[in-house]
Amino acid sequence: MSRVTNQVSSRKRRKKILKHARGYRGSRKLYRAAKEAVEKGWQYAYRDRKAKKRNIRKLWIIRINAAVREHELSYNRFIYGLKQLKIELNRKMLSELAVNNPKTFQSIVKSVKKKLEKM
Repeated sequence: MSRVTNQVSSRKRRKKILKHARGYRGSRKLYRAAKEAVEKGWQYAYRDRKAKKRNIRKLWIIRINAAVREHELSYNRFIYGLKQLKIELNRKMLSELAVNNPKTFQSIVKSVKKKLEKM
């Protein structure tokens, strides 16, 4: 009875890893080192896709805070006021308004300040 090796799929699997390792330095052209490097790269990519979302949200909050402070209000008071007024704008949209359409953002801030003064 002869042994079946299935070289086609083995070669295909190795070539896939080596293709992903293209451009890596040093002995990463060798299969074992390339496989380790590629797998580690995939781990970093997965992790950083999650981190990117956190960083973008941080940026939106920083932009909103800076814009609101120009109108003598803090970020947390502003968000609280929005919730009291039942204005359901997410942070991305608020950030875009603050950067690209300051007059509209200013009117929102004024309505929030008015609501907070009543309380």
